[in-house]
Amino acid sequence: MADPKGFLKSGREVASRREVAERVQDWDEVYPDGIGRALLPIINTQASRCMDCGIPFCHQGCPLGNIIPEWNDLVWRDDWDGAMDRLHATNNFPEFTGRLCPAPCETACVLGINQDPVTIKNVEVSIIDRAWGSGYVRPQPPEWLSGKTVAVIGSGPAGLAAAQQLTRAGHTVAVYERAEKIGGLMRFGIPEFKMEKKHLDRRLDQMRREGTVFRAGVNVGGDITGPQLLARYDAVVLAMGATEARDLPATGRELGGIHQAMEFLPQANRVALGEEVEGQILATDKDVVIIGGGDTGADCLGTSIRQGARSITQLEIMPQPGGERPAGQPWPTYPMLFRVSSAHEEGGDRIYATSTKEFVGDADGNVASLRLVEVDAKFQPVEGTEREIPAQLVLLAMGFVGPEKKLAGGEPGLIEQLGVELDERGNVKRDASYASSVPGVYVAGDVGRGQSLIVWAIAEGRSAAAAVDAHLTGSTTLPAPIKPHERPLVV
Repeated sequence: MADPKGFLKSGREVASRREVAERVQDWDEVYPDGIGRALLPIINTQASRCMDCGIPFCHQGCPLGNIIPEWNDLVWRDDWDGAMDRLHATNNFPEFTGRLCPAPCETACVLGINQDPVTIKNVEVSIIDRAWGSGYVRPQPPEWLSGKTVAVIGSGPAGLAAAQQLTRAGHTVAVYERAEKIGGLMRFGIPEFKMEKKHLDRRLDQMRREGTVFRAGVNVGGDITGPQLLARYDAVVLAMGATEARDLPATGRELGGIHQAMEFLPQANRVALGEEVEGQILATDKDVVIIGGGDTGADCLGTSIRQGARSITQLEIMPQPGGERPAGQPWPTYPMLFRVSSAHEEGGDRIYATSTKEFVGDADGNVASLRLVEVDAKFQPVEGTEREIPAQLVLLAMGFVGPEKKLAGGEPGLIEQLGVELDERGNVKRDASYASSVPGVYVAGDVGRGQSLIVWAIAEGRSAAAAVDAHLTGSTTLPAPIKPHERPLVV
């Protein structure tokens, strides 16, 4: 354990972000010189707050099984190499989770019962950023090759985790991605101010040096069919994510200026990285309305601010949560709290318990305003609360309903071509070993689980890799942190 009295001597402290007036002028991460460097002056003390709790419930909060108390202790003792070894033992990509995960480990921290929890996520990102900076993160190529081949479809966190584990186990792995660059939504869906893509690129370079092959710009199901994959590879891992966006079929939905968040954000991210996007959707000098109060909505908010929107309103149908843990969501569950992201610090208004009744258009067929109504606890309209707010750009950020089943032209996609069974929610069905109904086809991440967190995606990628390794060789030594049916603890 760390300092036995650390949690009594020191309070919770997090890194300071750059001033709002400065950071909204660029696309760089909101922390000066990156969060890892910003945390260095305080992180040893923060790691020392990890207490001798006996049963570390942070392990329950994180599906990866991160050995959190051990690397907290090692950071406190200034053994950064040892801390990185402990961190990498359970997590392939801590530089991603340390920036993008909402940290369910912290809401499960035992110290959090009656004090502010340990800054676990900050310690994590400090360890990995320092390891990269010192050159301690190196490729780990396999000592021998199995002669078996695996295709991983999708290059998000689940697909990349599965690919790295299988490559290190000695299999020849090819990762397919339909976008022109590898990374999935981590590359084009996550804004630079949240995670600069240099962190993704250096991890991909490590994977290439280990032997993983990346095939970007290949639309699996179109450029290569499901039957062709099965004929070419000994095993296939489906890790395409749940990318079918939830729509809002309100009156006026057909008007111009109404877009899914994942139409808007990838374009903005490409431009932020120096690319040119013809016909880019822009928030500049517009009244922007974002429908959806989650992380994707916050990403749209921060992006719209940097593009120079005139006003930004974020709508959420749920009631506004409080600042304290609700009685119905006791420790160690993940509570619904009023949270302020870096984007919310920068501007915009949030309106809760509100539903969109109608999109109102102008004479040119473009959206001009939204007709709203407040809703009660049962999401029923409250009489007399209707009003209109201006909007020349509406962004739908209401989550995702499952994997895409069709190609862009409406032809059968990979899922239909393979003939895999689906569950009652439209996700790809798998058994206890991540195997689909088609022999040799395995399923990892949101394509089987449904929309979830990055830590669950990586955990599933690692677990599916262990199942594939066992299928190909008869046994495995790869770790499998979770079963497909496991879910976050709720009451």
